[in-house]
Amino acid sequence: MTANAIRLSEEIMEAAITYAPANSRSVPKQIEHWIKIGQIAEENPDLPYEFIKDVLEAKREMERGAVSTFSFRKK
Repeated sequence: MTANAIRLSEEIMEAAITYAPANSRSVPKQIEHWIKIGQIAEENPDLPYEFIKDVLEAKREMERGAVSTFSFRKK
């Protein structure tokens, strides 16, 4: 993947600079996150934002191996 320089509005950059540390992301990763959410929302207009966010978080947890197999408790 090649990095490309793009121009963003000062408003977007200021918002990314504010939100990135609060979400433990770099500024470019924060912008990528917003783009990913926007893309998913446009492709799936019936999904609420919180659902999209939860699915992305679950995907990150799976990629990190931070999940365990579900099993029913025996009585």
